[in-house]
Amino acid sequence: MQERSERTRRRLVCAAAEMFHRNGYANATLDEIAGAAGVTKGALYFHFASKDELAEAVQQRGHTLLHDAVRALRESGASPLQALIGITHWLAATLHEDPAIPASFRITKECGAGPRGPAGARPAVVDFHAAWISAVCSLLRLARDAGELPAAERGWEGAQALVTAAACGIEVMSGTGMPYRELQRKVAAMWALLLPSLVDGERVREYRARARGGAPAGAGSAAAGV
Repeated sequence: MQERSERTRRRLVCAAAEMFHRNGYANATLDEIAGAAGVTKGALYFHFASKDELAEAVQQRGHTLLHDAVRALRESGASPLQALIGITHWLAATLHEDPAIPASFRITKECGAGPRGPAGARPAVVDFHAAWISAVCSLLRLARDAGELPAAERGWEGAQALVTAAACGIEVMSGTGMPYRELQRKVAAMWALLLPSLVDGERVREYRARARGGAPAGAGSAAAGV
């Protein structure tokens, strides 16, 4: 019985992620979410008291996916800089593969992370933009501390701002409806341009700017770019 309940809850979270991603937080309805999950509205209310709670669950899933991807990259033996490259390829793919990620970004933008937003929208439980920036900056600092970024040392603040802005741009490009393969190429081209400004001379060759194997690098392949 408990396993069945957990399956229903997961279906509801997935359906809510798809509706929030497709229609936005304000326009997504509980009737649509219940229908997409294949459950009654009563079953939805058994698990979630409100749309706010569903939005929180979606963002919690997005945050968990991001955390697990970073951990998998680090545990794979990738250096911090290669892990940073990998996590950007992971984002490019996962924005297409799992609606919880684009939905988490959209909920943050529509609901805000501070005081109540338009039409009384509740603040997002996780500021997903902040979570993404934090993951990028943490890996970048680890790369600096490991001595991987000698070319960036003299202009560290600028290098950090440039890499962070470029990483955030991946979500923006995906939001235009850009196909995954095109987005994948753009992320690789971005790193081909950034790496020489971060890494000295011949050491640039030690890093892979492209996603590994050219295949989607989403939730099932967190080691993309390694």
